[in-house]
Amino acid sequence: MTYGVIGTGGIGGFYGGILAKSGCDVHFLFHSEYEAAMEHGLIVNSCWGDFTINPINAYNSTASMPKCDVVLVAIKTTAQNRLADMLKPILKPDSTVVLIQNGLNMEKNLAALLPESVAIAGGMAYICVSRIAPAVIHHQDLGELTIGMHRGSDEKARELCRQLKCGGVKVAEICSDLNAHRWKKLLWNIPYNGLTVILKSTTDRLMNNEASAKLIYDIMLEIIGAAKACGVEIPISIADNLVEMTRHMKPYKTSMRLDYDNKRPMEIEYMYSEPIKEADAHGFIMAKTQVLEQQLKFIQNGYL
Repeated sequence: MTYGVIGTGGIGGFYGGILAKSGCDVHFLFHSEYEAAMEHGLIVNSCWGDFTINPINAYNSTASMPKCDVVLVAIKTTAQNRLADMLKPILKPDSTVVLIQNGLNMEKNLAALLPESVAIAGGMAYICVSRIAPAVIHHQDLGELTIGMHRGSDEKARELCRQLKCGGVKVAEICSDLNAHRWKKLLWNIPYNGLTVILKSTTDRLMNNEASAKLIYDIMLEIIGAAKACGVEIPISIADNLVEMTRHMKPYKTSMRLDYDNKRPMEIEYMYSEPIKEADAHGFIMAKTQVLEQQLKFIQNGYL
């Protein structure tokens, strides 16, 4: 199969790099880092072992990329309004698009813009990874990837999981309920992304402070309530496990904190606004999450 990677940052660079390292035919889209990628390839410094993809199939436009069987989308959802146009040149009639992004309802919104024959899936990455220099990725911890189908056959998604496992990803699997896993991922993303920005902190400092740790747990309980109103049951034990996982993982700056530090648009719409609207439509008010949303918008408006 031919793979395309749209957004070769931390997430796209890592999983696409794993595929390329294991011998798959992978084509990477870069923008400002295209020249760096052509010069030294894609460098992945990983806690699982460092590697470099060089030479690399690098492009600065999808117009020059080949048609792909599977496309991994790892751009930030702040660019979602351009995604369909970016994808169209590289899609086959039966391609599978996997949105490895944070938030809710991305698959539904994209599906309305692409042919029905194109399969669409969501990917939930549980990983600490970031881009630290042009075409240089730092993988600190974790690495699990869960994929759920929004529409279409899961055949190509299953092959993607098989190839990732061959490349060293211990857990790469297909789930039966994408919506449920999106809500479960929000359980971590909403409190930690927002609070690392608002409190100018990192995950370890949040967990080592009694007040912020309690706030995180309270927000998680609110998300569990919102998910339940939307028909998704999340056991409280999952929140407990996420808190313990974060307490013991290496100190980490979230993707939203990195966007804030670099004065880039933050993923507020799909990570906060969409869940708030979805819960509200089912009669549940996410009061604490609304406060985070409003604070993040105020902060972002101050530098954009």
